Amino acid sequence: MPHFLDLATATPAGLRAILDDAHARKKARQGWPKGRIDAGAPLDGHVLGMIFEKPSTRTRFSFDMGARQLGATTIVSTAGEMQLGRGETISDTARVLSRMVDALMLRTNRHEKLEQLAEHATVPVINGLTDLTHPCQVMADIMTFEERTGRPVTGSTWAYVGDGNNMTNSLIEASSLLKFDLRVGVPRGLEPDSGVMATACARGGCIDLVHNAKAAVDGADVVVTDTWVSMGQADSKDKLTVCAPFQVNDALMAAAAPGALFLHCLPAHRGDEVTDAVMDGPQSAVWDEAENRLHVQKSILLWCLGRL
Repeated sequence: MPHFLDLATATPAGLRAILDDAHARKKARQGWPKGRIDAGAPLDGHVLGMIFEKPSTRTRFSFDMGARQLGATTIVSTAGEMQLGRGETISDTARVLSRMVDALMLRTNRHEKLEQLAEHATVPVINGLTDLTHPCQVMADIMTFEERTGRPVTGSTWAYVGDGNNMTNSLIEASSLLKFDLRVGVPRGLEPDSGVMATACARGGCIDLVHNAKAAVDGADVVVTDTWVSMGQADSKDKLTVCAPFQVNDALMAAAAPGALFLHCLPAHRGDEVTDAVMDGPQSAVWDEAENRLHVQKSILLWCLGRL
């Protein structure tokens, strides 16, 4: 079953096919109303089921709109609205929903829930975000880089600064598959998942882990950050203090390569991990990045359903 759970389980050729299709589909829609269905309606008659255990803006709207543009329909539910919220097992839920929809997207906390859903589903399952990884977002980030620069991501240099979280883990996986250099700058004690690092390094990924923001950003083509306190975590003043030297501001961006892009998966806590000057500045590509969630997820859906 072609699930899209993590980038680590994909192949470079598969990721490349998704990116190329996303670029082509976005270009083909230029000037169209957003509700017009893509030429050929490739997923006409299909249904995407979406389950949310965490709040969502970009993931919910992009998957819903993307499915519609492909000619599919959607069913959206929170876990609290389902029997999942009253104790039904994930495995039973997977078996039932597989008989009613053509694909499932889950946005949840524990990554194990996603793996259980995929284990028992007989339709493709897509990771809309877990505490461990955020693969759809990183695919949108790579699409944005290629769109803005006009060149493939392979051979470029990326820097991630801040908290070592699910975004960091998926960037690590992507860098080892698509062969771009990645420097991860995080405070001590907030390093990314060691298992993800080990797998990427075994695959030949070029990943440098440092504990200094400027060392991470020096000469980078892309600077990426994320919120310091992830969704669902208690707001920790100590964590904010530890992360403060990793704020992306004008001085830090000046250490990157000339014309380097700034990316953030959003929502941003302006004044914490990034300043207004950078978020709204000429190097920021965050709005293109947010839109590209729509385009790349359409191609992920097509890939999962054997249409690429």
